[in-house]
Amino acid sequence: MGDQKITIFDAGRKILNEAEKVVKTDEEWKRVLTPEQFKITRQKGTERAFTGKYYNLKEKGIYRCVCCGTDLFCSEKKFDSGKGWPCFWEPVSKYNVVTKRDDSFFLQRTDVLCARCGAHLGHVFRDGPAPTGLRYCINSAALIFVKGR
Repeated sequence: MGDQKITIFDAGRKILNEAEKVVKTDEEWKRVLTPEQFKITRQKGTERAFTGKYYNLKEKGIYRCVCCGTDLFCSEKKFDSGKGWPCFWEPVSKYNVVTKRDDSFFLQRTDVLCARCGAHLGHVFRDGPAPTGLRYCINSAALIFVKGR
């Protein structure tokens, strides 16, 4: 763990908490993540459409970061975009995710990252439903689902 503090939102308790940023080397991440999780979260990879375990999940709960456990998205804000990835119209809090412009591969996209550990989660697009008009298109391998929270 690092020594830099950030504010994150605890979706279960519905409060803001102070937490340490999570900083690890690639070797440390490789010891705790599967090869697919490492490729997606640490190397900005993407799983194939319709292959992730959460794209069609309809249970109630919280989706957390696979790397650090930070609450990221809730099932109440999930929708079926027909694209083959879990999609949400809003994160649990603006404190828990950050976005960053990505101009790689001759595309203009916006990366979605975990604010606490910097894990690459997916991308956000401006073609989602009301009320935000956003589509957070997230890789299942970047998430852990906690049922019923």
